[in-house]
Amino acid sequence: MARPGKPNQGFRGNKSHLPAKTCVSCGQSFTWRKKWARCWDEVKYCSDRCRRANSKR
Repeated sequence: MARPGKPNQGFRGNKSHLPAKTCVSCGQSFTWRKKWARCWDEVKYCSDRCRRANSKR
């Protein structure tokens, strides 16, 4: 339902334009997150669980 007084701007949280990578551990693709803004080039894993699982190997 549209709010009165505001034009319909659509969904502003569209993540299709964000960069994506493939997890080294599980092979699942994951997208950029704001908390990774400074270290995106160094990110290899989609989650802490994958990071811990790969360090045990």
